Amino acid sequence: MLSLKQFNDSDETSALQAIAHCVAIEAWQQQLVARRPFRDIEELQSIALSLTDGWDEEALNSALKAHPRIGEKPVGETSEAQASRQEQAAVQDADQQSKEAIRRGNQQYEQRFQRVFLIRAKGRSPHDILTALEQRLHLSDAEELVVTLQQLREITLLRLQEAIQ
Repeated sequence: MLSLKQFNDSDETSALQAIAHCVAIEAWQQQLVARRPFRDIEELQSIALSLTDGWDEEALNSALKAHPRIGEKPVGETSEAQASRQEQAAVQDADQQSKEAIRRGNQQYEQRFQRVFLIRAKGRSPHDILTALEQRLHLSDAEELVVTLQQLREITLLRLQEAIQ
């Protein structure tokens, strides 16, 4: 974790490393770093959010390369894997029946939408996640893209909030 002052004062490479785990979209990372210095955390969050406005399916596909399936333990020691492990802690601790239901739901989702199911897991119970997964299976492709991009925004801003304070 960095203070806002440290983030503002760090060189470009260090600043990029500090936020790389927030989302695997290099353009967003570079644009955010280029906008430094920020007056306060609110400005940082506001600009970070505004930089997500142009995200589309291509940006989503790029970001999903760094996201494990919900319910699967992220492997590796990358900053993205570490963040996912923390965010999915409740799912990892779920009972076997819930884990199996999420696994089956993931399979259905991937068959339906041809991508990994993405949801902001932090603060959600396994039941909440499974309920959202089941509901989203009934959305149109266009509706699901909108919802998935919103989830990606939430994950990104939450990770940024935790990385820079």
